[in-house]
Amino acid sequence: MKTKTNEPLNTREEHRQIVQVTWYGLICNVLLSAVKVAIGLLAGSQALVADGIHSLSDLSSDVAILLGEKFWLAPADENHPYGHRRIEALITVLIGLLLAAAAIGIGWDALFTLRIQHNRVPGWAACYVALASIVIKELLYRYTFRVGARIRSSAVKANALHHRADAFSSIPVALAVLISILIPQWSFVDHVGALVVTCFILHSAWVVMKPALDELSDRGACQKTRDDLQEKAMATSGVKDIHALRTRRCGSGFFVDLHVLVEPALSVLEGHAIARNVKSRLLENSDVIDVLVHIEPWEGPDQQPMEAVKS
Repeated sequence: MKTKTNEPLNTREEHRQIVQVTWYGLICNVLLSAVKVAIGLLAGSQALVADGIHSLSDLSSDVAILLGEKFWLAPADENHPYGHRRIEALITVLIGLLLAAAAIGIGWDALFTLRIQHNRVPGWAACYVALASIVIKELLYRYTFRVGARIRSSAVKANALHHRADAFSSIPVALAVLISILIPQWSFVDHVGALVVTCFILHSAWVVMKPALDELSDRGACQKTRDDLQEKAMATSGVKDIHALRTRRCGSGFFVDLHVLVEPALSVLEGHAIARNVKSRLLENSDVIDVLVHIEPWEGPDQQPMEAVKS
């Protein structure tokens, strides 16, 4: 008798939501980039033109998700018995690196153009476009992050943070344009603001990459989760003790394996039933994807636990 494993979401529905939210973001990025560059040129704002070019970097993460989600949602096969979820972690790291690269580019340009004055005072249209970009990208961030949280996708949530980073990058543009209009001799504020935003974007890049790097390095569940799993296993009828409880992250959840000690006189069928019950109890935790239970004979409270067999 098979014991079910936790599936994060119906694959077809997950695919639909990922494609939908990513296409919304891609279309917004294309339109915003075109408007920023066009208005920046017409209104005489170098900062807005640069921000429009920066918005194009968001397209790379959108394309990466649209191409990658077909692979990470693929079912397990003979060569990938645990599924393909780590492809999502790889794409998440890629998005984080793109964020970091965009931040470094903005910071580098701002640092080495700090003393350069604008040739002419930007028009109000540039300020309006920058403000509109902040609002649109923040709304897009909230929508995308909500979808990513609902389907438990690190890549979609990372792309949401990419949208917010773009909104952050428009803040100094709006301030710089406004200050340049009101006080033309203070146009250097544009570059100072860009350096500040660089720090925000670099922090976002680290927030994006850290969970994915933890997954790729086989980091296990936190102590609280491990204690909860151990408590549930020990509370199962017929279990005398457990040891060698191990977890490893895969996508939005964990794989768990553990050794369960039972009375040595039990039949194979009875031991199997206990193992099945332990697995069912641990799967009550929505973060657990699958559980592997190894049955061992219990030889008393002073028994020394056997070492887990190394593969």
